[in-house]
Amino acid sequence: MVVFEALILVLLPQIVCKIPSAKCRIGEPLPFLHKQYQSGDLIIVGILSNIYIFSSVMDFSEAPSAHLFDDILVITSIYQQFLALQFAVKEINENPEILPNHTLGFHIYNGYFSPSWTYRASLELFSTQDRFIPNYSCDMQNRPIAVIGGPTAAVGAHMSTTLSLYKMPQVIYSYTLEIKEKREAVLYQQMFPNISYQYKGILLLLLHFKWTWIGIISAKNENSERFVHDVVAMFSQRGICFDFIEGIPATTYSNSIFDFMEEGIKTYKVIMRSTTNVVIIHGEIDDMLFFRTFPIISKTEGIELWTKVKIWVMTAQIDFISLPFIRNEDIDFIHGALSFTIHSNKVSGFREFVQLRKPVFDKEDSFLKLFWKNAFECSFSNSMIDDEKEVMCTGEEKQETLLTSLFEMDMTGHSYSTYNAVYVVAHALHAMLSSAFPFRTENHKPQLSFLEQQFWKLNHFVRKTTFNNNAGDTISFNLNGELQVGFDIMNWITFPNQSFLRVRVGGIDPMKSQREIFSSSETSVVWPIRFNQSQPLSLCNSKCHSGYSKNKLEGKPFCCYNCLQCPERKIANQEDMNDCLKCQQDQYPNQNRDLCLFKAVAFLMCEETLGMALTSFVLFFSFITAVVHWIFIKHQDTPSVKANNRTLTYILLIALMLSFLCSLLFIGHPSKVMCVLRQTAFAIIFSVAISCVLAKTIIVVIAFLSTKPGSKMTKWVGKRLSFFIVSCCSCIEGIICTAWLSMSPQFPDVDMSSMAEEIVLECNEGSTYMFYYVLGYVGFLAFISFTVAFLARKLPDAFNEAKFITLSMLAFCSVWLSFIPTYLSTKGKYMVAVEIFSITTSSAGLLICIFSPKCYILILRPDLNKKEQLRVKKQFRNIKLYSFSFIYFFKKNLKSYTHRLLLGLLNFLEYMLQYA
Repeated sequence: MVVFEALILVLLPQIVCKIPSAKCRIGEPLPFLHKQYQSGDLIIVGILSNIYIFSSVMDFSEAPSAHLFDDILVITSIYQQFLALQFAVKEINENPEILPNHTLGFHIYNGYFSPSWTYRASLELFSTQDRFIPNYSCDMQNRPIAVIGGPTAAVGAHMSTTLSLYKMPQVIYSYTLEIKEKREAVLYQQMFPNISYQYKGILLLLLHFKWTWIGIISAKNENSERFVHDVVAMFSQRGICFDFIEGIPATTYSNSIFDFMEEGIKTYKVIMRSTTNVVIIHGEIDDMLFFRTFPIISKTEGIELWTKVKIWVMTAQIDFISLPFIRNEDIDFIHGALSFTIHSNKVSGFREFVQLRKPVFDKEDSFLKLFWKNAFECSFSNSMIDDEKEVMCTGEEKQETLLTSLFEMDMTGHSYSTYNAVYVVAHALHAMLSSAFPFRTENHKPQLSFLEQQFWKLNHFVRKTTFNNNAGDTISFNLNGELQVGFDIMNWITFPNQSFLRVRVGGIDPMKSQREIFSSSETSVVWPIRFNQSQPLSLCNSKCHSGYSKNKLEGKPFCCYNCLQCPERKIANQEDMNDCLKCQQDQYPNQNRDLCLFKAVAFLMCEETLGMALTSFVLFFSFITAVVHWIFIKHQDTPSVKANNRTLTYILLIALMLSFLCSLLFIGHPSKVMCVLRQTAFAIIFSVAISCVLAKTIIVVIAFLSTKPGSKMTKWVGKRLSFFIVSCCSCIEGIICTAWLSMSPQFPDVDMSSMAEEIVLECNEGSTYMFYYVLGYVGFLAFISFTVAFLARKLPDAFNEAKFITLSMLAFCSVWLSFIPTYLSTKGKYMVAVEIFSITTSSAGLLICIFSPKCYILILRPDLNKKEQLRVKKQFRNIKLYSFSFIYFFKKNLKSYTHRLLLGLLNFLEYMLQYA
């Protein structure tokens, strides 16, 4: 069925139909004008393409004629692949180690980059000589052994469709995805490495130069579609995104040139208006023609090419080609481009072989004359396809004088693959003959007969072929039939005379480890002129500096983002970090938030300013308390000291001194003993002090009440009550502290989170609830003392301290009420400082408010510290007491209306007595 379709495709253009008579005549098909034949015992066929035929769309109104070849475009640079095949055959025939007693010949057809001509060339192999009758080859001698095809994937695919039916072995030197997924794949061999290595190489190249914002231009075929599908997923996983993905316009017929240019202009505008600096090109060798039109489009559209030129990254399937009508166009736009090529080396003798190729000596080589005519822009007088030109070809022109944009003297990557393909077939033939005929014989006719009958087995030997070529490279295939070589990365350097040079700047070697698979010498890379020889950047936006992280933009590709400064306690120590890193607990970020610094160990020390100030404050008031205590001891027998319960005063002074000194337990390196003592000591000592104040206040009230006649309070007056109050109140606090220590004792701890730049050594309270229970109990005692003292502030007594106790308790409560929010909002060593300040300030309030009036009398006004003064106070107190009793008696008995005037007078007297 496939053969029938191929025949129809080839023969239809040759059918001439006369509608009126309804009779059809089948004429001879157009002959191959461009082919070359070299005889030999074993024939290798090459179906290659280096000519474009632009013709009108066939409407079957007339039969195709030889005028079809009038409008051909010759790609002179591809002719080197033809020469590579010929040179390989020449070397093999001169080598006695390969196919001894056999000569290798070739038959080369031009496929014209056309499916129909490729099918035609394939069927030509099975036709009789000089006549196109497929499957009829009775007069054919030296049947072809294998076919080598290229340079595009389409040539290989179309060729394989037909040849596989005849079980003809094929070697294709281009990557052909379409064949690889068909049954025909068992009969063909690709001279191409594993395609995934090329994808990986492009990825590593982009990552090496940190190019994350790229564009893709690909051909409109299955290979390129698969390429785009694979690399988009692969590259995206590594942080590379795409500004655009465009197709390369293609054309076959002359009347679609306008469509080609229109589509090409649209694509050109997309490329030039893009913000990316890197564009990956994937296609075939003939797709380079589109890029050669860039200078023309730039002139016609007025879009500057040179100021917006890109860094082109080309795959191994592409090579530089040019057509005659654009040969003089500028090629500077590819200056600095990077391309992947199948690994190759310089083949010795090839340059000399090329130099010896002259139309004068090789008159039967139609390819050579066609190349000569187009490369040197001359004509041959006897040529069938010459144009009238003034310059005639002498045949002595030198190929080395041609610009490299027209022809290169050294083998390109595609030519090197063609060269190796011939050697692969030769070594496979040698191995096949050696296995069938292990002993050499002069009669090689049985061998030829064997090959003609068993040629389809050749592919089995092709895949097992391993040899070292004349360039020093080892050629072999893996189990999947893939060539076991890597890729070279070439840097394109152009010159003002429209020539260029390719320099190797890196490569992909799949035989090496993952770390060494990619190599690059970026210092050797020549970049496009507009980058001033500095490594270009290709980013959607500027990189985020250290200390900033990416913030994705909605609706934009993932590599387009804003930069946000890292939050507190996080850093970004590299550029373009997706997320900021959190510093370890013992570290903190610096001001730029790009480095973690180790935190300093901090606790309240005596050596620092704050510690010295608090220590001095504590010692000062401790000293003042000791002085006051000494003053009271010195004047212990005076009426003022005796009248205010001398023993309680001494206990209070000692408690205040200890409360000052216990603040020192909060200063210094926290230890287990210090942590256990400081809160409990403070709590018990403070409860003793407040208990003493409460006892003194209660004693004043009881002393006043006991002065009434018949009062039962007299028995409570004395030292026992005061000691009882102090002991009970203090013991309750002691019980709470004991429970605290037994359930959850304090211990030294390290706080790494409270302070951003410090590791705070502190005492962990164990139980926060117990800490507030202790403070709550002290506050409760203070509140009771304040209440009782406030109620007793105006009781008549010679040395009544209730007013001063009220003021001291007011100061105490104010300090500790403000302590709680301040303590909770403060962190680190300043929390300890707040507690020390609160303890010292509240103790100083008690000391000043209670004892400063006494000291004033004892030191400055000793005249008031006498019994007479006490007696006067007592008499005045008795008068007020009797007056109150008298007024109370009369107010109780004056109930009639007539006595209301006297009642008002008594109320006035009572009011005056209250403030007397």
